Formats: sequence, C-alpha cells, structure tokens
Amino acid sequence: MQGPFISTIQKRGAVIIQKRKLSSAMSAAKAACDHIHDWHFGTKPGEWVSMAVPSDGSYGVPAGLIFSFPVTIDGATKEWKIVKDLQLDDFAKSKIAVTQKELEEERDEALKACEAANM
Repeated sequence: MQGPFISTIQKRGAVIIQKRKLSSAMSAAKAACDHIHDWHFGTKPGEWVSMAVPSDGSYGVPAGLIFSFPVTIDGATKEWKIVKDLQLDDFAKSKIAVTQKELEEERDEALKACEAANM
C-alpha cells in the first residue's frame, strides 16, 4: 500500500475530472449511498467498514476528534463501535498522525471562523 498507490488515490478526484471532463460527484454520491446503507442495515458479522466518527481515543487519536475508523454497525440499533486492536505498522501509524494533525488544524480554523462570526 506504500508508494504510488497512495498518491494515486489522493489524486483520483482530479484525474476523473480531467479525463471525463465531468465532476467526480457521482463517486462521492455512491460513497454516501454505501455509507448510509451500512449505517442503516449494519455490517455483516466479522466485517467492518470505515466511517468518520468521534474518536474515543482509539489508535492514539484524541477523544472527540472526528476521524475515519474501522467500525462495525448493528443494523437493529444503528449503533456503531470502533474496531479495537487492529495491528498497524509504522507506515500506517505515520499516515494516521499526519491525518490527525491536518484534521486538528482544520478544526481549529473552523472554530476560529465561528468565533469571529460570533457563533
């Protein structure tokens, strides 16, 4: 998963727009539909999906930060639970740290904008 794969995934939206001369909105719409489907119907036993949820401190991400975690979802109650104790290599941990820093910076900027607007 290291090397060109990550940069390819990071740039896929721009590539779709460039090649098709159309928005990548359908990809985002499909992802949103899949997300809602999983949330409504739940995950199959033994399977998990990635979902942005408030952190409970798992994987070293500060509690309260909205972050994409592996989760299982109970279709009956619609409740999600973060999958615990997945083994992460140093590369994965470094990517989580970078993403965490970016999200904290974005959160702080958004809070400043809200404060400036007296919200």
